[in-house]
Amino acid sequence: FFSVYTMMDGKQTLLLGLSTMVVAVCAFGASSSPSSLLSSSSSLPSSSYTQLWSMAPSTSSVASVRPGLLRLPQVTSSTSIPYQSHGVAPMVEPKTPRNYVKGSRHEGVQGWVQSSSWMGLVGVATMATFYLVRQVLQRPQPVLNPLDLSEYGTGIAMATVTGDRRTKLYASANVEVETPSVEPIGKPQESQEGPSPDLRPHVAVVGAGWAGWAACKALTENGCRVTLLDSLPDPTGATPYLTPTGKPFEIGTRGFWKDYPNIESLVAEMGIKESDVWTDFTNSQFWSPDGLEATAPVFSNSSFPELPSPLGQIFSTFDNFKRLPLEDRVTMAGLLYAMLDFTRDEETFEKYDRMTAHELFIRMGLSKRLVDDFIRPTLLVGLFKPPEELSAAVAMELLYFYALAHQTSFDVRWIKSKSVQENLIQPLAEQVSSRSGSDGVKILGRTRVEEIICSEDGFKVTGIRYSDASGESIHLDVDACVLALGVKGLKGVMSNSPALARWCPELSATAALNGIDVMACRIWLDKYVATEAPANVFSRFEGLRGAGGTFFMLDQLQPDQEALWGGEEPKGSVLSCDFYNSSALNPLSDQDIVDLLTKELLPACYPEFASAQVLDSYVQRFPGAVTWFSPGSFKYRPPLITSIPNLVCAGDIVRMGEREHGAKGLCQERAYVSGLEAANALACAGQLGPNKAQHPVIPIRDDEPQVVIGSRLNKQFMDVLKPFGLDSPWVR
Repeated sequence: FFSVYTMMDGKQTLLLGLSTMVVAVCAFGASSSPSSLLSSSSSLPSSSYTQLWSMAPSTSSVASVRPGLLRLPQVTSSTSIPYQSHGVAPMVEPKTPRNYVKGSRHEGVQGWVQSSSWMGLVGVATMATFYLVRQVLQRPQPVLNPLDLSEYGTGIAMATVTGDRRTKLYASANVEVETPSVEPIGKPQESQEGPSPDLRPHVAVVGAGWAGWAACKALTENGCRVTLLDSLPDPTGATPYLTPTGKPFEIGTRGFWKDYPNIESLVAEMGIKESDVWTDFTNSQFWSPDGLEATAPVFSNSSFPELPSPLGQIFSTFDNFKRLPLEDRVTMAGLLYAMLDFTRDEETFEKYDRMTAHELFIRMGLSKRLVDDFIRPTLLVGLFKPPEELSAAVAMELLYFYALAHQTSFDVRWIKSKSVQENLIQPLAEQVSSRSGSDGVKILGRTRVEEIICSEDGFKVTGIRYSDASGESIHLDVDACVLALGVKGLKGVMSNSPALARWCPELSATAALNGIDVMACRIWLDKYVATEAPANVFSRFEGLRGAGGTFFMLDQLQPDQEALWGGEEPKGSVLSCDFYNSSALNPLSDQDIVDLLTKELLPACYPEFASAQVLDSYVQRFPGAVTWFSPGSFKYRPPLITSIPNLVCAGDIVRMGEREHGAKGLCQERAYVSGLEAANALACAGQLGPNKAQHPVIPIRDDEPQVVIGSRLNKQFMDVLKPFGLDSPWVR
């Protein structure tokens, strides 16, 4: 019946409903007459007729009974049959059936259908229901013309061509194919209303890093139309960054640690083997003017059994510290207790955030040598600032996440070829584009967002004003917006968005935040230099001028030597050297930076570097490019959910609130997760219309039992002392 109905227009549907009513009245009216009822139930006493008919007890004539007053059966259930696996609703078995005529057509729950009036109402209801459903479901349909897809092979799932438009097809192997133009059979129907509007929510994502692309992924999978804006010439990562001599260059070398479950899940989802993207987990070494200070082993590949943290780290690295005495190492115990305490509650966290990491280390009894030889260089390459300029809370977050949460937490691996952009961002961009269709995501490179435009009442973001490569100012209407920017970019947007600053004061507070200067350098040598570890950290060198420094042997990490040399014949080692907190180094010339590395820093680690000649080099500076987690900065960091319902923030800097994730610090995993959660927050708040799906987010490994128990015991003890002002006396 429904399949016939769907092929009819509104008038035909109306006639069908009327016909249903007439047939019901005619067919069942006669069979449900009072005389037939009485003839089939003459053995019942008169009291039964009183229960069966809604009429006065004094009524003596059957002919006076009015049709339509038959009472519905009253059923008393005794046993409920449980739901079946196929989803059929439960049946109720009557225990003592009442108000029906035994042996007649009215027996059981079917007795009501014998009334002509009831069936008349059923007919009217049927007519009205189908008519309304028809009106709701009816949509202008294009004329579809058949297309022979045999020439495209079996990889094509489905395609249609409308009129003479050219339609893109996507094969199962994500290969884009374009169909030939096909003339329509017959004259196509011309819509009087023009093309159907795109009713999908339109979301602008500002920033094309890990956070921005994660937001694009979650939004497009949730049925949204996305416009991605970034200042990069090619935000998709498809265009490699090259030096003036045509050799590959990457802005900083980034590691992928053990607890990156969401990025690992993304790689699996894209069908990429981990062994094709990443190296094996590698060890790292710390160097000072005195020589090798320590080696961080690969804990997951160690023959030493995995023990509860931090015992596992202590025993498995007992011989890895070459110069740091044992009595200095054991002073780390004070910091371990602070790690149980600093997340006790929000108020306590803010107290730790106001304190510098340097002050905390002194109060918890850490030795100066432990800090100078190991913790300081670790923080300089992890948070890009020394302890005296860092929030104690954020410093402990980083040390716990990367080193102390589990014995294997510090295990790290690197990109196996080319760059992060080419290996991970590019396939992610392709996946997002292919799954969302040709108009699902629009990528705008070489753009600078100038203003976020709000409604007059400040309740929502209505548009974005940006300038393109030509300098032209363009307005973009949006239904929601994701700001996936660092401190520098966010401050630039806020400075030109007075309405946003007025209605969203928590984003104006980011003006109090600052960035950190970084520098990247790549060197091509005329000879190969062998090192014990491919990843290395500089510590306590005067030439660093207070900066943190690293060097990576790319020829050991990336097997494709020819690619490292830009297609030239490989001649020697290729090094990637990065400096963090590089403000004091930035005024030096490029040649001075290369000389500092090749004549002072590198030979201090391996003398063989002194005899190597530099064949090519490239230096790039990035002022204020990285977030500075300064003391007291937590309250100024942008929140994931803002005061404006359709505006969210993403990035490793954001405060994620109830959506907080275990990945901490300047972390690719945290940035990626924040982008997913930003899209989830918009959907949860109803800002994406009916699209409320939540992209899954994988938590990191749970804290080990001894950490959980220790934290609970400490909280109970401190809660007792808190009324007297004696809780955590080392912070204020």
